[in-house]
Amino acid sequence: MARKSSLFKHTLLATVFFLLAIYAFFTIFFHAPLPTSDPSSDDDNDVGISSRENLNFPLTQTDGSYFLNKVKVYMYDLPHNFTYGVIQQHGLARGGSPVADVTTLNYPGHQHMHEWFLFSDLVRPQSDRLGSPIIKVTDPEEADLFYVPVFSSLSLIVNAGRPPGSGSGYSDEEMQEQLVEWLTGQEYWKRNNGWDHVIIAGDPNALYRVVDRVKTAVLLVSDFGRLRPDQGSLVKDVIIPYSHRISAYTGDFGVQQRKILIFFMGNRYRKEGGKIRDLLFQILEKEEDVVIKHGTQSRENRRAASRGMHTSKFCLNPAGDTPSACRLFDSIVSLCVPVIVSDSIELPFEDIIDYKKFAVFVETTAALKPGYLVSLLRKVPAEKIIEYQKAMKEVKRYYDYTDPNGTVNEIWRQVSQKLPLIKLMVNRDKRLVRKDLSEPNCSCLCSNQTGIISSL
Repeated sequence: MARKSSLFKHTLLATVFFLLAIYAFFTIFFHAPLPTSDPSSDDDNDVGISSRENLNFPLTQTDGSYFLNKVKVYMYDLPHNFTYGVIQQHGLARGGSPVADVTTLNYPGHQHMHEWFLFSDLVRPQSDRLGSPIIKVTDPEEADLFYVPVFSSLSLIVNAGRPPGSGSGYSDEEMQEQLVEWLTGQEYWKRNNGWDHVIIAGDPNALYRVVDRVKTAVLLVSDFGRLRPDQGSLVKDVIIPYSHRISAYTGDFGVQQRKILIFFMGNRYRKEGGKIRDLLFQILEKEEDVVIKHGTQSRENRRAASRGMHTSKFCLNPAGDTPSACRLFDSIVSLCVPVIVSDSIELPFEDIIDYKKFAVFVETTAALKPGYLVSLLRKVPAEKIIEYQKAMKEVKRYYDYTDPNGTVNEIWRQVSQKLPLIKLMVNRDKRLVRKDLSEPNCSCLCSNQTGIISSL
């Protein structure tokens, strides 16, 4: 019996050593080391941001060549009436004079400047874009994706606020029709029914007239408030942030200099989901440590909003005409904790950013209970507010379109992640029998009906 026990022990030990040897062999010869992290990155897992080591974007080689798994993007050279011509029309409607070379015009600043920043990024030489997650190509035959750089949001406001008869005679609807006529006539659009195209429509009303005819493309949108489930979805499209208009806060963390509990400055009267604003005004405007003001976009109002956000602990972010609003991103760069009251909101870059690390989500029905919101926020200790502020500082660059490693790169990163799905849809589209569908196409699964759980 003792000999059998000894033999069993020897056999067991031999087996263990054999397995360890196999593990060591595979570890040494087949394990690929993780790429080193970028020392300039602000990523921090403590604030809910996944390590960029997991993004699998290869670095540019010193000889100018690129790894093959970077997504190649071709930008259409659109006729100027869809780009610089829109800038000129915007100026003409405001009393400006025509110029001989429209490419010398400056894009006017507003909350939908994302279309300008993406366009400017792809205009630059590839040698100046070494940190980008995509490669710009000049030969459409090499492209994985095609970017359509129409200034659709600026076009929408060319004649906005102009008295009748004083405008430039410009028509946004005519521009939309002309764009679709031009685009659908292109060889590369027709080749794959537009699945491999990317179109920016940041303003919720941008391209509203023609969205049904371009919905196969990847749409860059601020939310799905104006889109039906068969037009836009998180599966197919990319949520992009508004361009913030408030100066970034550069002071220290803390609450001593922030005497205001809740701050809001914006249009009190909105349509549809934005009607909550007027109700919140009625509930909050008499609270002693709350500042809630009606104000429209102007230089002076932006300065006042900047002062208010920089001296407040929490910034109210109710829905506008659609679920999202630029105020959220103004709050983040102001280190003013966003209080989001918008049940159907979608947020940019949620694959790497955990918004509950720095924002408070309050369900609409709860926020409208008298006394509920101020009572909830007054209970938040100073230490927690500082924790929120530190988290916001870590993610600020994701909402800065001027940062070389900021918003533009993050948008391209998300666009590039759509490529496998696009290839699937291209191949699927080739073999499907054409028919009218009474139900939304399964390729456009929409997820903008969300439930809200409070962060506190």
